[in-house]
Amino acid sequence: MVPALPRRKRYETQALSVFLALVGMVIGLSILTPHFLTAENIFSVIRNFSFVAILAIGETLTILTAGIDLSVGSILGLSGCLAALAMHSGWPDGVAVIFGLASGTALGLLNGVLITGLKLAPFIVTLGMLSIARGLAYVVTKGWPISGFSDSFMFLGQGSLWAIPVPVIIMVAFALAMGVLLNHTVWGRQLYAIGGNEEAARLSGVRVSTVKILAYTLSGFSAALTGILLMARLGVSQSVAGQGYELDAIAASVIGGTSLMGGEGTVGGVVIGAAIMGVLRNGLVLLGVSAFWQQVAIGTVIILAVAVDRLRKKRT
Repeated sequence: MVPALPRRKRYETQALSVFLALVGMVIGLSILTPHFLTAENIFSVIRNFSFVAILAIGETLTILTAGIDLSVGSILGLSGCLAALAMHSGWPDGVAVIFGLASGTALGLLNGVLITGLKLAPFIVTLGMLSIARGLAYVVTKGWPISGFSDSFMFLGQGSLWAIPVPVIIMVAFALAMGVLLNHTVWGRQLYAIGGNEEAARLSGVRVSTVKILAYTLSGFSAALTGILLMARLGVSQSVAGQGYELDAIAASVIGGTSLMGGEGTVGGVVIGAAIMGVLRNGLVLLGVSAFWQQVAIGTVIILAVAVDRLRKKRT
């Protein structure tokens, strides 16, 4: 029998708190600058944070197991480069995209197998994969950017359907799929159980290795999907694409209420966490704050989010 999920009421309270923080930021920035609450700026913010949200959802699956995936930024870059090279080699766009997605998924699978099979720490394995994937991205591109994609492919990153940016639609679809997987399947319940107490989950009959491998595989897939969309958005694939994005993904997850100790977190909270980061960055730009101070602000928010999580755990 699988141990029960943490109380749904607690999750709903967490998500509500994070959402209210987002609403407060929006109201505050609307007062401070008239340029924030315009249709053009709002859609730009939503489009931009959708990439981080997709990446963070995959990252959250690994954090729920009390693990972490530091390789998502590098996998993002490598997957985009491989898809771009495939397109330039004459492959149809759809086949090239599938190739890029499969490459990232395979690297995520490899992370999971190494972590569970060799009993290595997730931090060490994914840190090594961060370097391997980034190095391979440089090898396959020789450090040169790749551009010149078809309009149909660029539509994935730059187009809109009924005024809604395509990346946002993909983000919502991916979030809904992962939400169903976490909340309405046996695998999802097992994932939370492992994060809560791995040994207890194992003694309850949970196949811990299988559950963890799938979590890291999906993390690799989400990184590859983000890489493809980001390439379509920018119109260029670079070996440095996604550099530092692993920190943004972890930050969005933590700000959204995911516990770094594992076992607690929601997809909705992660999306709101990514939105908070997007709104904060955009607001600081509109207010003319230096890019250096923007990093300070993001770091401060991360520390505060972790501190709040610790305090909440002590109370419960």
